[in-house]
Amino acid sequence: MPFFRPLPRLTATALCALAAHAWAQQAEMAPDLSSQVSRLAEEAATQRDAQQAGLRVKVDVGQLDPRLHLAPCQRIQPYLPPGLPAWGRTRIGLKCVQGAKPWNISVPVTVHVYRNAQVLREALPGGTVLDAGQLMEAEVDIAAAPGAAIFDAEQVAGRTLARPLPAGATLRTTDLKPRRWFDAGATVRVVASGPGWSASTEGQAMNPGVEGQLVRVKVDSGKLLVGRPTADGWVEISP
Repeated sequence: MPFFRPLPRLTATALCALAAHAWAQQAEMAPDLSSQVSRLAEEAATQRDAQQAGLRVKVDVGQLDPRLHLAPCQRIQPYLPPGLPAWGRTRIGLKCVQGAKPWNISVPVTVHVYRNAQVLREALPGGTVLDAGQLMEAEVDIAAAPGAAIFDAEQVAGRTLARPLPAGATLRTTDLKPRRWFDAGATVRVVASGPGWSASTEGQAMNPGVEGQLVRVKVDSGKLLVGRPTADGWVEISP
C-alpha cells in the first residue's frame, strides 16, 4: 500500500520564494518546496520496506511542465499519489489547498535506493547455471529496474539465467528462469490456511508446477483445485 504523508504547510520564507518565482507566469519550483518534495519521497522510499537495513536513498527532483501557468497559491501540499511507486521513477503531487484558484499537479522524481546486493563478476550468457563464485557483493541502486534484487548468492545457486547479462549487472529475480517444482501427473500436497485454521490434502497435478504460474490439482473426490506451486510437491491455495 503506497505510503502517504502530507507535509506541513510551507513557511513564510517558502511562500515568498514562490511569489518571487512568479508561479502564475512560469513553472519553476522554489528551492524550499523542492526540498520538501525530496524529503517526502525519501520518507516514502524508506517506509516501503522498513525491514531492509542499510538503505541509502537519494532523490532527484525533476522539472515541472514548462507549459504550466499556475495561479498564485498561499499553501501548497506535496503528497505521494495513491497507486504510484515509492521507488524508481515516480511522481510527487503538488496540491494548492489555499488559493483563489486551487490546482493539483505533479512533478517527476527519481528515487534511488542504494544497498549491497549481488552483481555478476563477469558477463554471462542466457542459460548459465549460476554458482556463488560467479557473483560478488556491491552497493547498487536496487530501485533502478523492475524485479527484486538478490541479496544472498547462496539463494540462487543452481538457478538458470533467463537472459544474457553484462559484468557488474545487478542480479534480480526477473533475470532467472522460473523454477519447475514438479511435472504434470505428480502427487502433490495441497495446503490452504487462514487465521486460526489450516487444511491439507493430496492430489494429482494436472499440469506442470512452474514458479509464478497457477496449477490445477485433482483431489480424491474428483474436484479440481487451483493454486500456486511454492516448493517441490507443494501447492498453496488462497482461501
